[in-house]
Amino acid sequence: MGDMDFKMAGTRKGVTALQADIKLKGIPLKVVMEAIQQGTEAKSNILSIMQETIPCPREGRKETMPVVENIAVLPQKRTQLLGPGGLNIRRVQATTGVQITWQSDGSMSVFAPNASAMEEAKEAFADLMKSFEEPTLEFGGIYTASIVEIRPQGVMVTLYDNMPPVFVHNSQLDTRKVQHPSALGLEINQDFKVKYFGRDPTSGQMRLSRRALIASIAATKNLHRNET
Repeated sequence: MGDMDFKMAGTRKGVTALQADIKLKGIPLKVVMEAIQQGTEAKSNILSIMQETIPCPREGRKETMPVVENIAVLPQKRTQLLGPGGLNIRRVQATTGVQITWQSDGSMSVFAPNASAMEEAKEAFADLMKSFEEPTLEFGGIYTASIVEIRPQGVMVTLYDNMPPVFVHNSQLDTRKVQHPSALGLEINQDFKVKYFGRDPTSGQMRLSRRALIASIAATKNLHRNET
């Protein structure tokens, strides 16, 4: 007793896997054959019970089955979706019962106890995204930026109401080297023109430049001067 642990897996047509843990140095071939015979009979009985319970694969999931989905999130939307200190995500988890994990590619892995909870969570995400809808900006377009904060390395600006502030580095404020925005006389609530160069592919942050417009104006002046 307890000298051998024998396991068998297979279908009605045959054996697909065998596993035997034997504590003895060896066993007679007769014992092996008896184990296979008994295992085959037991396998057949189990398959018969399975056939009676589930004669064919289910066409769809049970409504009570857990569901896992990956939801893509644009880089520029992650901060708004999270909310202050992750408040928005925690609220969705508390109200729907789902569990949310951020993946390395920036997507969300959502585990829901059932399909209904998953749909409820997805509706909550959609409502959050609607509340953060923003105007479509044209690449290379020129927009008015308003300074909301001044930092040693640059300024935080907004282009429209309720927009999360965007950082413009000192290097993009002027064609000259700038140590501090105050050197250009920039102040909070002051407006200036910027050129839009899309978004950073990793962070989703807007790329804005005042320097590009100044350089363009300087080039135009130089061109006219060369023509005269």
